[in-house]
Amino acid sequence: MFSLTRLYEWFRGNETLLLGLGGLSVVMFFATLIAVPFVVARIPTDYFIREHKPQRQTPRTPSQLFWLVIKNVAGMILLVAGLAMLVLPGQGVLTMLLGIMLMNFPGKYELERRIIRQPTVLKALNWMRTRANRPELIVDLPSATDEAIKDGQ
Repeated sequence: MFSLTRLYEWFRGNETLLLGLGGLSVVMFFATLIAVPFVVARIPTDYFIREHKPQRQTPRTPSQLFWLVIKNVAGMILLVAGLAMLVLPGQGVLTMLLGIMLMNFPGKYELERRIIRQPTVLKALNWMRTRANRPELIVDLPSATDEAIKDGQ
């Protein structure tokens, strides 16, 4: 049964864990404040309107495979950190988008386009790009016909 006494005892017994998680949260908050705008400024302006993404070649050397794994692990870390930032301080949705952009998986490009089409996300990214003296991202917003098809009409 849940009681405040048991909760207090759990907190007292896990002080090191809680301090570590709190410290990690603070570090991730400041890291995303620096890293997210840096990465957003480097996204090609036409990235989200390219009809077909260039096909990635399979790694041919051990070093290519190593960097592919590192890139995907970094993407997973950013995705998980972004999910945590939905309830913790930080730029959750933007961090998740950057994590997704780093990873390789089927349907990734369409997922990126769905996220970037959200007005608040696009506005935040373009604000960061303007502050970095970069042109705004070009996004093909869904038309009324696209929305009707998606809604099954």
